[in-house]
Amino acid sequence: MSASHAGPLVDRFARSIEYLRVSVTDRCNFRCTYCMSEHPTFLPKQEVLSLDEIDRIASAFVGLGVKRIRLTGGEPLTRRGIVSLVASLSRHLGRGLEEVTMTTNGSLLSDMAEDLAAAGLSRVNVSLDTLDEAMFARVSRIGKLSDVLAGLYAARRAGLAVRLNTVVQAGVNDRAIDDLIAFAHGRGMGLALIEAMPTPGVSRDRPPGVPLSEIRADLQKRWTLTDAPERAFGPARYVRVEETGGRLGFITPMSKGFCDACNRVRLTCDGRLVLCLGRREQVDLKTVLRGQPDDEAALQAAIAAAMGAKPRRHAFDHAERIPLDRGMWSTGG
Repeated sequence: MSASHAGPLVDRFARSIEYLRVSVTDRCNFRCTYCMSEHPTFLPKQEVLSLDEIDRIASAFVGLGVKRIRLTGGEPLTRRGIVSLVASLSRHLGRGLEEVTMTTNGSLLSDMAEDLAAAGLSRVNVSLDTLDEAMFARVSRIGKLSDVLAGLYAARRAGLAVRLNTVVQAGVNDRAIDDLIAFAHGRGMGLALIEAMPTPGVSRDRPPGVPLSEIRADLQKRWTLTDAPERAFGPARYVRVEETGGRLGFITPMSKGFCDACNRVRLTCDGRLVLCLGRREQVDLKTVLRGQPDDEAALQAAIAAAMGAKPRRHAFDHAERIPLDRGMWSTGG
């Protein structure tokens, strides 16, 4: 389906929506403690969008002015045919779409990085919360640090830009940020620190998150951090670490919100358009798509109408307002 360029998308608060995050699967080969329970419930496969349906919806968004598409999960590299999806979406590059990127745990990248880059993927954000093998096993429950490191090196060899994503938790990795900075910047990778969010479906006794203002204050005792004048397309606020020359991002949904500049929506793997990660509002696009499979105008009209329901800000400070059937692994990071 070709884009019809009917955009742009603007919500009721005059925010331009130019960024779509697409969950291609709710399944994952890790069980990270801050994301899901040890035994999560996954969707029946028949409820999950086909790759062609994902392509059709994503293409409709490109036609409405979306400039960036990020593929997420679950773990997107567990989805069969993911390279073909990247290649299909990449046909829009230079015709409205500026880039196709991916968020991944990195464990499968070693075998797929070259094919992904050849298909048109430009960047990967890789979740890496610690460089300590024992702690990594504890946080991921079933993951191996060596697999992720191999994936990172393969991604760099393939020419993919890499940013590490670190969810900061007290007593887990809040004292290990220096090592992550040195590791990332010494290998040409960026690093973004993320405040833990109270998403449903995880253990109630997980370690608490840490305000990143505290982390930054501690880092400034040892590093020279200079605010970067440019803003990222996503929610990160960046600084330059003068000693390394690398960039360090701070993503602060809890302590310093960024809702006023929100430019993104999320598509779940079962076709729900999530208008805010921390609120109930969502629209069923799968029914529209399957009810009128050849009507791009109807799909774009449903997407445009949904912008009227996008809330002003999240409600992470009222976690009970987030639907309990929508964990982070099904919504997409």
